Amino acid sequence: MLGGGGKQIINHTTSRRGFLALGMGATAALAGCAGPTTGRFTEETRPLYRTPGTPDSGLTGTSNYYDSMYGPKLDEPFPLPAIPYQEIDPTFLRQEVADPTGERPGTLVVDTSQRFLFLVRENGRAMRYGVGIGRDGFSWSGRAVVQWKQKWPKWTPPTEMIGRQPELERYSAANGGMPPGLDNPLGARALYIFQNGEDTLYRLHGSPEYKSIGKAVSSGCVRLLNQDICDLYDRVPTRTPILVI
Repeated sequence: MLGGGGKQIINHTTSRRGFLALGMGATAALAGCAGPTTGRFTEETRPLYRTPGTPDSGLTGTSNYYDSMYGPKLDEPFPLPAIPYQEIDPTFLRQEVADPTGERPGTLVVDTSQRFLFLVRENGRAMRYGVGIGRDGFSWSGRAVVQWKQKWPKWTPPTEMIGRQPELERYSAANGGMPPGLDNPLGARALYIFQNGEDTLYRLHGSPEYKSIGKAVSSGCVRLLNQDICDLYDRVPTRTPILVI
């Protein structure tokens, strides 16, 4: 992809062959955790970029395209503030790309090494979202389904997490969990991942911590920008298949 001034923007998507090879090596482990549609860029909407790989790499300023995508959502029970997307590596901003996964349309694929979530679409395309993932030792991988979805969910930390962080006991299931809101770790939406009818404790969810996108920071779940999880929530039904590698 080309940015302003004809400079090439690095595309970090994996090749289909490499993607599938990586998927075959996936292993499962215990987990625990904490808008408008997009289309292909046109010359009129394509934002300008600084040179990739430099200390000042990223967007040079605002763009109407991303202002619309990441602007405030005031029609929510807890109105979402605008995201300062200029502070995020533009690689991780929502965009339509060539599908690198080879999965069937309608499938969600989380590539934890590249920090991307793909929603596979028709005609060899995919919607790509930047994500934050779990730290080493708290990750989960495999095939499963989105068992159910929830807007503005409560957050109930798993027993294992409470054991590590006793201060979270006040949000335990016995205490009713943490109520929804802008400070809730699950953000504006959550998609709950089940495997063989059992809860994996793995979630796709929103987060106000926009600087965590593209990094391994959470305790196992896949976090998206709140505006991105709202977009994804509207695109996928329950029983959507998901592959995490």
